[in-house]
Amino acid sequence: MDKTGRPVSPHVTIYSFPITALSSITNRITGVALSGMFGTLAVAELASSGLALDIMQAVGSAGLVAYPAKFCVAFPIVYHYAGGIRHLVWDYTPDKLNNAEVEKASYALFGASATISLLACFA
Repeated sequence: MDKTGRPVSPHVTIYSFPITALSSITNRITGVALSGMFGTLAVAELASSGLALDIMQAVGSAGLVAYPAKFCVAFPIVYHYAGGIRHLVWDYTPDKLNNAEVEKASYALFGASATISLLACFA
């Protein structure tokens, strides 16, 4: 492609993921984040009794940094849990599993998760 001066894949720069793809990717990322967070806390607790509590108290009392930190903990929990409930609903009501309904559910999942996570940060 150096000879022609054209990009290899011009469609990559203009492609935007649909909300359903972003919702699926976010669900997977939050699952990995939850595994990492809880695994780290478990190892910290096994290594030294009370260390996990000390870590959580340090994060919770870190001043202005505490709110974004709490959001980074709350969002994966809320999003992944709500995504699981959404899939259970789809299991029992397959008529809601169409493009329009899935798109609406994806927007609702992002909005509800962000709202609940923000509320949890300030509670």
